[in-house]
Amino acid sequence: MKIKLFCIEKQKKDPLFEPILSHYVKLCRPFASVEIHTLFSKEVAKAQERSAEEAKATYSRLFEPHLGKGYDIVLDPLGKAVDSYTFADLLKDRAEVNFYIGGAYGFERRFVAQSNIAVSFGKITLSHKLVKAVLLEQIFRGLSINRNHPYHK
Repeated sequence: MKIKLFCIEKQKKDPLFEPILSHYVKLCRPFASVEIHTLFSKEVAKAQERSAEEAKATYSRLFEPHLGKGYDIVLDPLGKAVDSYTFADLLKDRAEVNFYIGGAYGFERRFVAQSNIAVSFGKITLSHKLVKAVLLEQIFRGLSINRNHPYHK
């Protein structure tokens, strides 16, 4: 199984979060290959200064080439709230799963509609660094549930 995380974020490594992200990527290795793809461009930076709608449109343009190459899951506050078992079911029996973490302004509704499902981790706003850590932990938990690994218990 291959899992990819795509996020809109300036590409600077954070010494606090990098060990956490690496830890969960490593834990997932027996079950799946996990890759983190950070996308950002000058176009995104300029659009974010102009308006939320322009910013969301640039996020869509960066993400769209990756859509349809696996089971596409968008993290969105308006998405379906799931527990860990339902989240595990989203991963079950899939060759490739792609997760999308939007930029500061979230997603265009048309982009969300092109995905297989939108999932919410709640109505609170989390930093990109923190949501990546939470997502990776839930991916490992879901993979553990699907393989009857004792981590979840």
